[in-house]
Amino acid sequence: MKYSLLFILFISFISCEEDTKKAKVLQGNAFGTSYTIQYFSEVSFNAEKGLDSVFAAVNKSVSTYIPQSDISRINQGDTTVVTDAIFKDVFRLSEEVYTNSNGYFDPTVGTLRNAYGFGDVAPIKEIDSVVLDSLRKYVGFNKVRLLEDGTIRKEYPEIYFDFNAVAKGYGIDMVGRYLENQGVTNFVIELGGEVLAKGKNLSKNKLWTAGIESVDSEVDSREFLASVRLENEAMAASGNYRKFRINPTTGKKYVHTINPLTGFAIENDVTSATVIAPTCAMADAYATTFMAMGLEGSKLLLAATDNIEAYITYTTSTAENGVFSTQGFKNRLFENFNASE
Repeated sequence: MKYSLLFILFISFISCEEDTKKAKVLQGNAFGTSYTIQYFSEVSFNAEKGLDSVFAAVNKSVSTYIPQSDISRINQGDTTVVTDAIFKDVFRLSEEVYTNSNGYFDPTVGTLRNAYGFGDVAPIKEIDSVVLDSLRKYVGFNKVRLLEDGTIRKEYPEIYFDFNAVAKGYGIDMVGRYLENQGVTNFVIELGGEVLAKGKNLSKNKLWTAGIESVDSEVDSREFLASVRLENEAMAASGNYRKFRINPTTGKKYVHTINPLTGFAIENDVTSATVIAPTCAMADAYATTFMAMGLEGSKLLLAATDNIEAYITYTTSTAENGVFSTQGFKNRLFENFNASE
């Protein structure tokens, strides 16, 4: 097994050959990526219309790519915006993970993300220590507040919210709740490599499975390291293997995971993090957190946090590759899994 890998999730789709246990399949695009949903239901409902409503609601609330969304207006300095339930939920979850991680997860890192070229505005041509120090002034979730009337207060108007590390997962959770409200109890949602699974794959009478793919595999000929059983839970992954950019002016490499405490967009010893959690939003947030924290910090946080399981790849000081996995993650794996710890 090669461990210098980023993990990309895939769903092991069913054949739908049994007439009595046949899954309905929905496919489309949302949040800048594609999705596939499989579910079992004895009643008919307009699932496409329902999904469109969910996606539209999430985008209106927390999409930085829509100029008139609530988050965009707040980022532009509009203090009159009364946030909706989606924004409040995402804000409170972010605040929880920010506190638990001692600031390594921080959605106010948007100013830095934009500066490095991973946001929705033009990047700064060169980021030196002076520029970095000035930008870090506008980073810190302790500098923002959600008031009782639903409005947001920022210590500095320049503070820029970026919920991309949690909003997609939250949107998947909302899709899951929509299906459950229609009486659907057995389904799997895959959107942009993140997965939420509930119930069983009734065609096989087994739990849903998600696979861990090596980035060394070719797009047209994928190689998978292992499969993971998911029982009413979610899985998300984060990594810097493909998500980086080279500054055309300086030639410097910047990875998409930014350390909010230092402001640096450089690699640490963690090369990828795959997380299983009760919700996709939580899995999404903690996967990003572990990428920023590094291996030792991630181990400590995992030991202190309930209901979070992780599979983390890393490099040692001697450039060797390894894997750290929590016992709960190991228990869900099958098909020739053998971690180094």
